[in-house]
Amino acid sequence: MVSLPAGPAGGLVRSLPPESYLADFAGAEFIDWFARCSAAARCRVTRTPLTELRRWRFDADTGNLGHDSGAFFVVEGLQVRTGYGPVREWSQPIINQPEIGILGMLVKEVDGVPYCLVQAKIEPGNHNGIQVSPTVQATRSNYTRIHQGRSTRYLEYFTDPGAGRTLVDVLQSEQGSWFLRKRNRNMVVQVTEDVPAGEDHHWLPLPELRRLLRIDGLVNMDTRTVLACLPADTFPASQPVPAGDAASALVLSTTGRGRALNDTATVLRWFTGAKSRHELSAHRIPLRDLPGWRSTPEQITHEDGRHFSIIGVTAEVGNREVAAWDQPLLYPEGRGVVAFVIKVIEGVAHLLVHARFQPGLLDGMEMGPTVQCVPENYPDGPPRFLDYVLNAPRERVLYNAVLAEEGGRFYHSQNNYLLVEAGDDFPTAVPEDYCWMTAHQLTLLLRHGYYVNVEARSLLACLQSW
Repeated sequence: MVSLPAGPAGGLVRSLPPESYLADFAGAEFIDWFARCSAAARCRVTRTPLTELRRWRFDADTGNLGHDSGAFFVVEGLQVRTGYGPVREWSQPIINQPEIGILGMLVKEVDGVPYCLVQAKIEPGNHNGIQVSPTVQATRSNYTRIHQGRSTRYLEYFTDPGAGRTLVDVLQSEQGSWFLRKRNRNMVVQVTEDVPAGEDHHWLPLPELRRLLRIDGLVNMDTRTVLACLPADTFPASQPVPAGDAASALVLSTTGRGRALNDTATVLRWFTGAKSRHELSAHRIPLRDLPGWRSTPEQITHEDGRHFSIIGVTAEVGNREVAAWDQPLLYPEGRGVVAFVIKVIEGVAHLLVHARFQPGLLDGMEMGPTVQCVPENYPDGPPRFLDYVLNAPRERVLYNAVLAEEGGRFYHSQNNYLLVEAGDDFPTAVPEDYCWMTAHQLTLLLRHGYYVNVEARSLLACLQSW
């Protein structure tokens, strides 16, 4: 994979000119536009003690950390008890952001080719400053202008009925280990009229955008989740399908033209059974009452140094609605691994899906990848299938890239995303919390919220790039 330059931990953060690593994946127009945006980007992010964040306060009674407007989000405590997994009880800080934001992509067809209006957007937690984002990526607090900054461009296409043809409009969850019941409205709206691209926006062919997913750290999480929700038959590929190899098996998996091992009724019964089998409870508690966590004026950390910290930053960004602000960010300890094991069954590629509990999810459990973990958080032994995907022969690794997570709430959060083809030794019979599904089956479930978690959605988008 091709890697983007990593930014420093503090101070001035800028992406370097992209010509050297984009030429194999993108056309000249995108390269020129992204180079201009990178050169003009200004983002200074500096660590600031939590007690010195402007307009953020620790509540005198609970110790919860919130904004003095009452908007945006609150960092509070969560007490978790479960009959699922090796750890049955723990406490942790969590981000409570109850408002629903908009992740919206405008699309149009030109000579039969779909184009997406993407944005070059900077977030304070991005490790490389600037990333390719959807047309609109805004929290409700931001697009209602509680910050008293500039209005969100193109917002009307996603809020005004009749502004275009709606292809996707669905509420989806975000990271259930770090957010409490966080949801965003994932939208794709098709237009026929000419919509001019502002200097931070660019009309990019959809096939080219999908190719860019092969580059480390370039396409942000919000773009990936929106792309995953786009049904495969909305803009069908025109190229012929190769026969008798992994590519043909993946195409059949994506389009639904092959037979699935488990039909939809079987899949839904499996998932409902998994949710019913485990006792899950997650209760909000005051941040100051969290056992095992240390709070200092600088940060909030776990006593064993693992998991994550809550830190504060001061951000100065040149192309945002507000030029400067302070905020807390969640800073993960270690890089995660997110992977699907893929097995060809009767000529069709199947993904090994895991019914995964995460305490912040609205319903407690969603369908996730085969592997989803930070290896450093498992000192007593790796979780199931981690060694299999990390030790897979090179020829069986169909996709491998390091992609960033939400830079608006997480600081330098990255996961190694993998698609690994199973060998003949990998059994079709799997543990009860796992199920073989086609990509088409997962994509159909994305018409509804709270079935497929954000990590699995990112991998579905990555599968499209392959």
